[in-house]
Amino acid sequence: MTDIETSTVCEEGYHCSSHVGEFELSIDATGEEGPTANQALVATYASCYLPALRVAGQQRGHDDLGKLQIDASADLDDDDDLAAIRWDLHVELDLSDEELEEIVDRGKEICHVHSAVRPELRAEITAHGDAF
Repeated sequence: MTDIETSTVCEEGYHCSSHVGEFELSIDATGEEGPTANQALVATYASCYLPALRVAGQQRGHDDLGKLQIDASADLDDDDDLAAIRWDLHVELDLSDEELEEIVDRGKEICHVHSAVRPELRAEITAHGDAF
């Protein structure tokens, strides 16, 4: 059984257009007509993690974490492959360091992209509570 189907086309050059259901994504290896694949991966990772963090908070008795934000940075190696990903995670709710760490760790367990990336590339997370 196939759960995900996409179609990606590259007419010329390095710009690709992907169709995912009713949505279109634009990725450009040069970064001229859209984000690069590495940029899109880092953003997709963060976009998967934030909802996972909300679920983790709910599982730990915090139904509303408030506003969440990830400021991500990444390093590329000499071959332009992702070598490291770092996040500054901002959580509006004022949590103790122990509560925040527990929710952050549970979010990692729930996040599908976190599970999919190789262990040495998983995001290094610095979390800040009471951030807004």
